[in-house]
This record gives sequence, structure tokens and C-alpha cells, in this order.
Amino acid sequence: MPAPDAPTIRGPWSPEQIAVFLDQAVIPMRIGVDTGSGAPLVLSVWFLPEGPELLGATRPTSTLVRCLERQPVCGFEIAGDSPPYRGVRGRAVVELDQTSGAATLDRLLTRYLGGIENPLGARLRAHADDEVCLRLRPVSFTSWDYSGRMASSLGE
Repeated sequence: MPAPDAPTIRGPWSPEQIAVFLDQAVIPMRIGVDTGSGAPLVLSVWFLPEGPELLGATRPTSTLVRCLERQPVCGFEIAGDSPPYRGVRGRAVVELDQTSGAATLDRLLTRYLGGIENPLGARLRAHADDEVCLRLRPVSFTSWDYSGRMASSLGE
């Protein structure tokens, strides 16, 4: 299923506000996929925005890759766990890119850990040669932002 040129946008944020949020949000993205067993798989993946895409990386033997090979679509959500609650969710077509997994992993380590020279980076990079890049091409975004209505509860 090819992704449309521009995703459908719902909620209070404009496409530009969504882009700013995604650039600033250094939190994992939750992805939901169909396992084929009747129960979804929901897991967290580091992400980085790149133009109209969201990138992630994972091992080629992961359950996530097996599910996406069978059905290359997912639901996703990027939202913090602390008030005021705000974020984006949507649906995406996913491409499994076998050629840029290692480079994507390095970019993710830099975004989330400040660089690649650290114990976790060394462990993850030890097998980076066959890392798979997840290229999510969103077909829809829904944003929400409860900052206004939560302000009085948070003492703001």
C-alpha cells in the first residue's frame, strides 16, 4: 500500500507544529503492528524525523521485522508520559531498508544518548552491519494538546 503524498492531518496542530514537536521530542515512539495471531504487538522504538518520514532501527531477526514483512503498515504514537499531555499518533506504511540501518542507528544513538561512544552504543553497534532501518511514511497524523485545560491543575 503506497503512502499518499501528504498525510491526513487532524487535531489542533498544523503540519508545521507537528514537525516542531517531532524534532523536539526525544522520547521513544510506540509502534503497533499486526502479528497475524489476532493480537497486536505494541513496542517502543527510538525515532528521528527525516522530512516526511519517521526513521527507526531494529535487528533483522526481530518480531517487529517479521510482522512488517508480512504486512508493512503500523500505527504509531509519540507522546510523553507526564502532564500536560500532548503528542501525535497516526498510521504509516513502512519500508524495511536493509542498506541504511547502521547509519540510522548511529543517528539514533546521537539523538538519544548524545553520541555513539558509550557502553550502550558500543553494544548496539557491534552488530550494526545487518541493522534494519524502519522508514515510516505516515498516511495520517492526529495531534492532541491538553496544555490549556491542564494548566490550572498543574499550577501554571
